[in-house]
Amino acid sequence: MPKVRFYVLPSASQEARLLFTCKVLEKVFRQQKTCYVLSDDENQGKALDERLWTFRAGSFVPHEIYQGIRPRSANAVLIGVGQPPEAWMQVLVNLSERLPENLERYEKIFEILSNDETSKRLGRQRYRLYQQLGLDLATHTL
Repeated sequence: MPKVRFYVLPSASQEARLLFTCKVLEKVFRQQKTCYVLSDDENQGKALDERLWTFRAGSFVPHEIYQGIRPRSANAVLIGVGQPPEAWMQVLVNLSERLPENLERYEKIFEILSNDETSKRLGRQRYRLYQQLGLDLATHTL
């Protein structure tokens, strides 16, 4: 069963949320884990895709938008709105407002919440569902 880590950011800014997500993805990539980012919609995924190219000078996190076809790179971070391919189920970063499917397949799930009432309310709902499933939970308020 996965370890679930919630990160509550000090800002309600979506830009701050994307920047923090980029930092998490860089760390996961350096650990040589496969990673999938579950986004709410294509616009959110594209915004993260663009931010990953510019968030830190000299940093490179290979990534691509997943559209149901085999990824070009075996170690790229995939960004999508649906289910990831089987080989990308080590780490999930959940930017969506919904509970991910097939939770038991992941090693870690990162929930990144902005500091606004909607994000926190939906995060609390997911936290309770994870808790009911008996998952290892921790919350970090930044």
